[in-house]
Amino acid sequence: MTDTAQRAQVARKTCPFLNAKQTAFHLGLACSTLKRMRQTGTGPKCRMHGRMCRYHIDDIEAWSAARARGGDDA
Repeated sequence: MTDTAQRAQVARKTCPFLNAKQTAFHLGLACSTLKRMRQTGTGPKCRMHGRMCRYHIDDIEAWSAARARGGDDA
């Protein structure tokens, strides 16, 4: 199991929602890039919990998987 998969598994067991900073780190993006993607609608789905934007780990993984390129799937 990869490190990313292990971290996702831990997140699912503890709390499946990540804040913007955690999400950006998980995806290897700058927080400002994630914010811009959220504003333009090109990033992973987010949910507003009060005034806080939260990302569900499944939405993050689905968004990332949809952007996979190359490999032997062709």
